[in-house]
Amino acid sequence: MLTVIEFIAVLSCTIFTGAAIYINLVEHPARMGCDTKTAATVWAPSYKRATVMQASLAILSFLSGVSAWLLGGSVIWFIGAVVIGLVVPFTFIAIMPTNHQLLEPGRDLASEETKKLLEKWGTLHAVRSVLSLVASVIYLALLLAA
Repeated sequence: MLTVIEFIAVLSCTIFTGAAIYINLVEHPARMGCDTKTAATVWAPSYKRATVMQASLAILSFLSGVSAWLLGGSVIWFIGAVVIGLVVPFTFIAIMPTNHQLLEPGRDLASEETKKLLEKWGTLHAVRSVLSLVASVIYLALLLAA
């Protein structure tokens, strides 16, 4: 049972990490290569679709990492779980205000303010990428050490 839980923790965390890094290195820069109105227009549906997937993966990885620790795994499983779990409150506290501003009805999608908000969003999202990468490295190191 412990092995299955550890596998779920690692799999969900590494999938989250891959998606987050892809967004930061490929999707968002490609968006920002367009004019601001186009970038903002395509950001909204992408954000909405990614939210469900990424939130589910982060929560699953957190819960399975904590479960691995509770089922007798090393305390390092708990540490990895906390690191991936941090993306959830970080999203609510740091990123959601920017999301809400970008989604405001009547926002001028071509404005310089919108461009700055999209740039800020990319920087904030990079924090999620780094946190998830750190958690992935912790989890993978635990698997390799076993």
